[in-house]
Amino acid sequence: MTRRASIALAGVAGLIAVCGLALVALHDFDWNRAKPWLDGRVGAALGRPFAIAGDLSLTWERSAAAATGSERTWRELIPWPHLVAQDVHIGNPPDMASSGEMASIREIAFSLNPLALLEKRIAIPVLSFAAPIVSLRREADGSNNWTFGNGDERSPWRLQLHSVIFSQGSVHLIDAIRHADVTAAIESRDADPGYGVAWRLRGKLNGEPVSGEGKAGALLSLQQQTLPYPFMADLRVGKTVIAVAGTLTKPSDLAALDMHLKLSGASMARLYALTGLVLPETPPFSTDGHLIGTLSAQGGHWRYEKFIGRVGSSDIGGNLDYQSRPARPLLTGTVVSHLLKFSDLAPLIGADSNASKALRGVAAVQPAGKVLPVERFKTERWTSIDADIKFSADRIIRAEELPINKLTATLHLQDGVLSLLPLNFGMAGGDLSSNIRLDGSGRAGKHAIKAEMTVTARHLQLKQLFPSLRPLRASAGELDGEASLSATGDSVASLLGDANGEVKTLIDHGTVSKLLLEEMGLNIGNVIITRLVGDKQVRLNCLAADFGVSRGVMRTHGFIVDTAAAIVDVSGDIDLARERLNLTVRPNSKGLRVLSLRAPLYVRGSFSQPRLSIDKGVLALKAGSALALAVLAPVAALIPLTKTGPDESSDCPRLLAAARVKPVAPPPGKIYRRKLMRGQR
Repeated sequence: MTRRASIALAGVAGLIAVCGLALVALHDFDWNRAKPWLDGRVGAALGRPFAIAGDLSLTWERSAAAATGSERTWRELIPWPHLVAQDVHIGNPPDMASSGEMASIREIAFSLNPLALLEKRIAIPVLSFAAPIVSLRREADGSNNWTFGNGDERSPWRLQLHSVIFSQGSVHLIDAIRHADVTAAIESRDADPGYGVAWRLRGKLNGEPVSGEGKAGALLSLQQQTLPYPFMADLRVGKTVIAVAGTLTKPSDLAALDMHLKLSGASMARLYALTGLVLPETPPFSTDGHLIGTLSAQGGHWRYEKFIGRVGSSDIGGNLDYQSRPARPLLTGTVVSHLLKFSDLAPLIGADSNASKALRGVAAVQPAGKVLPVERFKTERWTSIDADIKFSADRIIRAEELPINKLTATLHLQDGVLSLLPLNFGMAGGDLSSNIRLDGSGRAGKHAIKAEMTVTARHLQLKQLFPSLRPLRASAGELDGEASLSATGDSVASLLGDANGEVKTLIDHGTVSKLLLEEMGLNIGNVIITRLVGDKQVRLNCLAADFGVSRGVMRTHGFIVDTAAAIVDVSGDIDLARERLNLTVRPNSKGLRVLSLRAPLYVRGSFSQPRLSIDKGVLALKAGSALALAVLAPVAALIPLTKTGPDESSDCPRLLAAARVKPVAPPPGKIYRRKLMRGQR
């Protein structure tokens, strides 16, 4: 061996010996002496206090690349220090220091890239926690203790943490924004091939009790993850039950979420506390569908696809799409009901019973004896989201007296203004179309709504309009009508009680039951004869009704029914605010009527208990006249009870002309005044 070769060999042997001695020294070194240095460097990188209160030990292990045989350079051949720290404490950021510490961990184990230390980087591929106790907090101003940022900007040290493993611990979340105080107990599931962590949840969310359990993958990615992260959960928040099963891609950013979602609860409106979505009040519901979601720097995009379910006794299905936007998120979609029970729509306007209100979790505010719903619309939520939803019902189950067979509606919510443009019903063989605009943005006052409504009825069949009224079942004719109203209020009752505008209806041809007209005219003899020989149809020349509405009171400008057999005139008012009826029905028979006790009929009382009475004075006068004449001549006694016809012609042409004029509603909140056709009342 040459002298040069001997020197080189000796040098290499010496270097190996020095490295070996160094490794031996590092292995036998008491690493607890390095805790102050390590605490300071990690604390500076985290931007908060960090302390290892227990023992700190070190072993040397091959890097992950070398262990898998994928090393490509000499760097992967260098062994990495593997540190195990006992009793570790992580504090809160300086602005939340008074809230205690963020976490305490019985043991932390991690490998450290030694070459990264030369670049002042603390690079940790996997951080393993044993028995962690974590306290997460978010204040009302949005600040939280789980966002680490870049730590101390003046420190050259930076932390690079790739993944975290949890086992046997707990996480306590206090969120002032979502009003949450929830604790999750976590345990590892090494024997479960699909899930590595199981958890149980308890606490409160928006004042509602929260409980549940679930499973998740063993590895929680914090930076990069290409494999989907599995999870499943069953949660109960108040009366709402949530079941999910699916996967997350890159959980730290929720880059992609794909899961099967089941929801059920007392009312869809209760989901606002969980999702921030403004949904209507409904009966108990359940849905089952596919939820896909992504989050990006511009916001989130979620789709609830091909869901099916039930609301009360009605079926529903469709697709919903949610997009977060800078001003307000947007909810769009289509919802279809193939078989709708009409009573399931009552909670939308608070028209359900007090028992139903208690079941869906709202106060039973409806006073006894009051018909119009007083439950307040929650307009304070309307400005939190925009919406564009189409809804249709193919078939409707309803009471016999409600001749509705289908429903279509398009709901728009924009900056606190809710519009139904249009809201259409298939009704009595015709169509009832309405356009409703409810401004709940707060411009009319706190919780107040400025409402505008137009309603158009076309081709409603008279015989179908009142299916429970037997004499009308053979009647013919089409009813058309229009209404235009405006109001300010916060419920159906207060809106109608403040309404201003006009309501018009007309029938300009058709037939009507003779028996019904005879009974309305108190033509006793003709009623008896008609019942004996059978009812027949009488030509209906016209029916015209014209109401003016001012401050919630509907007053008749004209209400007349003109047939070949009689003229019926209706006058008076309907007080929507007080729910009182005050109508007078004056029948005038045409032609000869035997034993006619014709007298005005009065419709009085409340909406819940209307009363029908007869003008007893007129009736007594006719009966007294008959008795007096009976003494003189039995045949002459029939004269006061006999009517040969009206003294004046029908007023129907004028009323028809007025009814054809399109009604106009004044601006909401202003008193609507109008002189009546027959003089100022």
